[in-house]
Amino acid sequence: MRWTAAATDAGRQSAGGDRRPLVIAHRAGTADFPENTVRAIDGALAHKVDMIWLSVQVSRDGVPVLYRPADLSALTDGTGKVADHDAAELTRLNAGYQFKGTSGGYPYRTHPTPLPTLEEALRRIPQHMGVLLDMKSADGQALVPAIAKTLDAMEGRGRREWQRVRFYSTEKPNLDAMAAYSQARLFEDRDTTRTRLVTSRLTGNCLNAPRSGTWAAFELRRDVTVTEKFTLGEGRSPIKQALMWDRAAAACFHTHSSVRTVLIGIDSKDDYTTARKLDAYAVLADSPERMMKIKDEAARTSR
Repeated sequence: MRWTAAATDAGRQSAGGDRRPLVIAHRAGTADFPENTVRAIDGALAHKVDMIWLSVQVSRDGVPVLYRPADLSALTDGTGKVADHDAAELTRLNAGYQFKGTSGGYPYRTHPTPLPTLEEALRRIPQHMGVLLDMKSADGQALVPAIAKTLDAMEGRGRREWQRVRFYSTEKPNLDAMAAYSQARLFEDRDTTRTRLVTSRLTGNCLNAPRSGTWAAFELRRDVTVTEKFTLGEGRSPIKQALMWDRAAAACFHTHSSVRTVLIGIDSKDDYTTARKLDAYAVLADSPERMMKIKDEAARTSR
């Protein structure tokens, strides 16, 4: 069975026609297991998530690997940047080295879990499941062709990866570089999504509603700073955990059909309920274990 949007949409249906947001495992489940590892992927699959979100960078020798931070020391027993090491070196690192267990210790220092390549991760994930790739490298000219080469090679061996992968990045140049590949399916760039949200929240106006079929992702809440320009300077108002989405903003995004909104940072029952009221297509959750229980409970309470 291969991934299709229609098949995935079936996961939103519950009794009475209720449409619950799908659950996407953020970094494969960063709260449950070491992020972006095969161990996390296996855990997310065991909890029956709807899709998986992975962070990808590129090695010195052009191999896409799963890793998020700027320095390897943040999560692994290595040091330096991903781009400074060959894939063979990277895959020998323990990607769970800095992961703290519930007891406060470091369980993966005695039970290592390797840093995986993108190909290894995709092969682990069933073909029917959608995969969202967050391109984390600042050098899109190195990362993007490396990803494309990997997907092309897997397609040449009978798999259909391009049709189930969708690309996200906080860096618009990465999305622009990936857009050169006709097979690539992209999220709307973050600047466009943010501007539409802020315009709606501050003015009530719907600025350039996204066209049908667009995917857009942004946090439900986010620390922001409002800057006011004066003749002789500027004033700044920092706002902690500003609510970025409301009904008017959601309605703006859903002006046209088949727009899929993904709300980031949804890790509680209250936030999942909010996402549901806003007709979010999916939520990005750090703990698949916790969020799938919340989604299942939402199905029971809607009957």
